[in-house]
Amino acid sequence: MADRQQTDPAPQWWSRPEGTADDGRREGVPAPRPGAGDEAGAEGGVPVQDATPAQDAAPAQDATPAQDAAPAQDAAPAQDAGDAARPVRYDPWAVEPLQVVDRGREPRGIRLWQVVALAVGTALFAGGIGGYLGVLAERQSSTRLELPQAAAADKGRAPESVAGIAATALPGVVTLHVRGAKGSGTGTGFVLDQQGHILTNNHVVADSKEIAVTFSTGESVTAELVGRDSGYDLAVVKVSGVRGLQPLSLGNSENVKVGDPVVAIGAPFDLSNTVTAGIISATGRPVTAGGDKGDGSDISYVDALQTDAPINPGNSGGPLLDSKAHVVGINSAIRGADKDDPTRQGGSIGLGFAIPINQGKRVAEELIRTGRATHPVIGVTLDMDYTGDGARVGDKGEDGKPSVVAGGPGARAGIRAGDVITKVDGQRVRGGDELIIKIRAHRPGDPLTLTVLRDGRESTLKVVLGSANGS
Repeated sequence: MADRQQTDPAPQWWSRPEGTADDGRREGVPAPRPGAGDEAGAEGGVPVQDATPAQDAAPAQDATPAQDAAPAQDAAPAQDAGDAARPVRYDPWAVEPLQVVDRGREPRGIRLWQVVALAVGTALFAGGIGGYLGVLAERQSSTRLELPQAAAADKGRAPESVAGIAATALPGVVTLHVRGAKGSGTGTGFVLDQQGHILTNNHVVADSKEIAVTFSTGESVTAELVGRDSGYDLAVVKVSGVRGLQPLSLGNSENVKVGDPVVAIGAPFDLSNTVTAGIISATGRPVTAGGDKGDGSDISYVDALQTDAPINPGNSGGPLLDSKAHVVGINSAIRGADKDDPTRQGGSIGLGFAIPINQGKRVAEELIRTGRATHPVIGVTLDMDYTGDGARVGDKGEDGKPSVVAGGPGARAGIRAGDVITKVDGQRVRGGDELIIKIRAHRPGDPLTLTVLRDGRESTLKVVLGSANGS
């Protein structure tokens, strides 16, 4: 089979318009035949049947060399309008195409900062999505740890509960900071009336030069001393210009029974508004305190209420309250372990003592009214060195005076020197201190029945208490 050059007309996009120079034709490529372009354009590319190889056809054409064809370009304008309207066709054998493709700007490579920014942004986005999904999964997970907790409840408390008593009484309890010649100290007190009178212990404000009162709200004001009595260990101070005072209600210590619940409020070791609770452990406990001066003028005698509600230094002067938030006592003293005990405990050991409010009320009224308190007396001098059972009337009084005051309550009742008083109103007396305590538990003018032992025989005497000014 012989090789032949395909002479069929080329597709239209391969055709070249007539009159275009063929300067870039490669050697051996025949020039187009005259009129061939017209025929191909007019007749839609009808194939020529008697085609010969391109090499043989070249001499048959009256073509001129490529350089001679240059004038044809100048003659192109001479073509008729039909040739001008003929579409421009692309010749693949031309040096350059007639149409130029606009490929845009040369693409530049991705820079390093763009890569870093993209990576950081992707990481932040992924982290945020991951964190959100993690929290959402944790909240919805059935294995999430959630400890059981009681729901919020009503904060109110029953009035007779410890919390209820404290809520009622705390606004009327104050902390006293005292500065004196021998140093400073802390104590407690409570409001008596709207005029600003506050009851506390004498040993809290004794020898004071400056007294500051701090309320449960934290407000502090200065106070002045109204009056004090060392024999009862009670004192009254007053604040001025304070509004909204809430006095505490006073109870009746005669109604107190052993086992009754009580609440103590104070500032132990300067810890203000401290609340402790306990019971009445005993009543009528003879307690003496003080005596630091050595002459007995600062000794207090208290027919005390005993309680196991914790009381410590700083509680002195604070209220002891019953279940109705009524004051039944003024916390005054504690009993610690013996000083020679190597295991001695410095704080409360459950033995606290309070002055009965009935006694405190009477003394407070006298201190507010006159600045001094009166003491009930029987008009005798006791032998404090007597070691037997009971209180013995001395042979002589102070400065060699008679031990039984002439015309006094004891003399009128028939008491003599050397008599031993063993009972007061049927209650046994074991010493001189207890007799004083039992007498001071009453008011001047109160009648008493004394059991007296004289020459081995007991007898009962009726006495009406007299009055003496306190210290």
